Amino acid sequence: MLGRIVFFLCLPSVLAAQLCKPNAAEGFKVRLSIKTALGDKAYEWNRNQRFLFQAAIAFAMSHHLELEFNVSNILVCDETPRVSFWFVVTSPGDPSRLVGKESVELAVRESRSRINNILLLNDATLEFVGVLPTLTAPVKPATPSWLIVFGVVIGMVGAGIVFLLVSTVVQKKRKKNEVAEEEDDDEEAQMKRTAGNEGIYNTSFSEYDRNTQM
Repeated sequence: MLGRIVFFLCLPSVLAAQLCKPNAAEGFKVRLSIKTALGDKAYEWNRNQRFLFQAAIAFAMSHHLELEFNVSNILVCDETPRVSFWFVVTSPGDPSRLVGKESVELAVRESRSRINNILLLNDATLEFVGVLPTLTAPVKPATPSWLIVFGVVIGMVGAGIVFLLVSTVVQKKRKKNEVAEEEDDDEEAQMKRTAGNEGIYNTSFSEYDRNTQM
């Protein structure tokens, strides 16, 4: 009986040793540069910090796959003093089966900021080897695109209306000036003809004629 109890207690460790190992097909290597990130305030990497990392990865997996993962599903192995290690993720329903590498990578990328903040690190000092940088959500403009297009169209229409109004006013003013210049030229020509005939030109009659025509 005692032998069976010892066997079941040791079984998780045996499975972990078989599933989590360097260069595992579904595993990831992690490098931490705690001293570089925090300087004199750097913390020591220990079992508590490892537990915190496992909890962060379990959260990321639960969020991505909408399944309940816990720290026992995050297996860590091959830890080094310079703080690097490997980890794999086991299925919640079957601890002997590993979660696919692609799913783990997507989960890490989606929750990368959360994981960084939990460990007080960033993308440069918490490196998941082979995993692309943080997967950011697409930026949504504060103003809907249709409203922007509508505003541009209305602006163009308004500019066109203003241009037409200004053009009309300018043309009317130009035509009025041309008419005034023609009348002045006619009056000057008439005065010259009168002077050439040694006659006297009465400008009052010219002004009267102009008013009569108008």
